[in-house]
Amino acid sequence: MFKFFVCFIAGIGAGLGTGFAGMSAAAVISPMLITFLDLPAYEAVGIALASDVLASAISAYTYGKNKNLDIKNGIVMMVTVLLFTLAGSFIASLVPNTTMGSFSVSMTLLLGIKFIVKPVMTTKESMNRVSSRKRIIQSVASGTVVGFICGFIGAGGGMMMLLILTSILGYELKTAVGTSVFIMAFTAFTGAVSHFAIGGIPDLQCLLFCVLSTLLWAQIAAKFANRASAVTLNRATGIVLAVLGIAILTVNYTT
Repeated sequence: MFKFFVCFIAGIGAGLGTGFAGMSAAAVISPMLITFLDLPAYEAVGIALASDVLASAISAYTYGKNKNLDIKNGIVMMVTVLLFTLAGSFIASLVPNTTMGSFSVSMTLLLGIKFIVKPVMTTKESMNRVSSRKRIIQSVASGTVVGFICGFIGAGGGMMMLLILTSILGYELKTAVGTSVFIMAFTAFTGAVSHFAIGGIPDLQCLLFCVLSTLLWAQIAAKFANRASAVTLNRATGIVLAVLGIAILTVNYTT
């Protein structure tokens, strides 16, 4: 029963983060499984990545159905992210695990504050004024940076993609989140398969509970986000990220 409760709560946080902001479930689920259920870190990350796959896919479908998804440039960025994640991982073989956790949590909290204090009010009209050629170049460059940092540090991909899509590439918030979760579905699948191939089959109860809870809450969050106004979505996204960041920091530093 306790295992179900921990996984359900972790899924709520991960699902809301994914549906609202394209956040990786690993930032929420991993520390909770490690702290409260004493799962090995590698196994916990594998479960979190597996939870990401369906949650990101259903979120991407919801955003796409509402025409808030840039598939063309998303594919370009996804391929670049995957390639440079491998490169970053190879170079980062000696980086300690604590570095990646601190980076991801800090980015979650700071991004949450950013969306509350300085909301993204870019419109689709201004976003679409960028030429296709320039957008592809931007996607490759951004994917290179995100992929390398993800591989080198080990976390923060969803948050970095959202930051780059909104602040550098000038995406409207809903399209940025939709494109981010689209990319995350593929990167999470790749990560989950590699974790299970190397580490073996994880705790199946934890896997099932986390996947279902994350999927449910990601779908709820994505539906709400696509119906909300830009101002409401910025505030909701900021509050969710800030609360998650504070909660994870509290778990990490008080246990």
